[in-house]
Amino acid sequence: MDGSNQSSDSEFLLIGLSEIPEQQQIQFWVFLSMYLATVVGNVLIILAIGSDSRLHTPMYFFLANLSFTDLFFVTNTIPKMLVNLQSQNKAVSYTGCLTQLYFLVSLVALDNLILATMAYDRYVAICRPLHYAIAMSPKLCVLLLTLCWALSILYGLIHTLLMTRVTFCRFRKIHYLFCEVYVLLRLACSDTHINHTVLIATGCFIFLTPFGFMIMSYIWIVRAILRIPSASNKYKAFSTCASHLAVVSLFYGTLCMVYLQPLKTYSMKDSVATVMYAVVTPMMNPFIYSLRNKDMHRALGRLLKKPFQEVNMR
Repeated sequence: MDGSNQSSDSEFLLIGLSEIPEQQQIQFWVFLSMYLATVVGNVLIILAIGSDSRLHTPMYFFLANLSFTDLFFVTNTIPKMLVNLQSQNKAVSYTGCLTQLYFLVSLVALDNLILATMAYDRYVAICRPLHYAIAMSPKLCVLLLTLCWALSILYGLIHTLLMTRVTFCRFRKIHYLFCEVYVLLRLACSDTHINHTVLIATGCFIFLTPFGFMIMSYIWIVRAILRIPSASNKYKAFSTCASHLAVVSLFYGTLCMVYLQPLKTYSMKDSVATVMYAVVTPMMNPFIYSLRNKDMHRALGRLLKKPFQEVNMR
């Protein structure tokens, strides 16, 4: 590997999962289908919640924001990936790479924090139902969401600014889907000890702390559900949490596969796990939340019937 320095206006080459043209064509159509499914699913969730006043509650307020975050997240990564798969020129500028990195890091953190906030909402609804209206007031919901955005923006800025101090080598091929922290650190020729240390420290705060909070919340939720005498009420209480638990499991399961390992063992084989958290999880979230939720079924049904009703009225 040539250890010469790379100028700040140079480019990276995003190779992707494979350099074989036939495989790239298959990947293009697969990722395009997944992207369209993600966009349609999350847009429908946002429109259904926004158009139905019965869904203007804290739980659906945070769900709509989770869908918006997932929509923004895939739009930050997949379109460029699709262009690269169809183009001979797979270059991305230094500035473009850092911009993608910033939004990637920020939005992953935001997803995580919104999921933690949703866990708190479920805790209050089940464990303190008489105080729910006060504990989850509209003002507090907006404040919690603002805090999630502020922490995510700060988290993204920290790692993006730290990345600007890294000197990269001339060998700039990235056998990956997008510009990601660990991948860029592997291309560095300068010392990355500070980056790695800050990555672990901030990661523990922004990911492990909310995850620990979610675990504690669900311990209390399960205890409260087990004390409910009626079996039907137990099922109803658990069903309000099942979708959130499924999304949390999918999100953290794929995230842990990628990031719970030392930088020196991180390799391009982790691209498969990255596809899971970067593409599959945002695509699955709308389906998970709508499949078992009767309120969402009704709202989506009314939303999809509106255009046909308007046509018939004409």
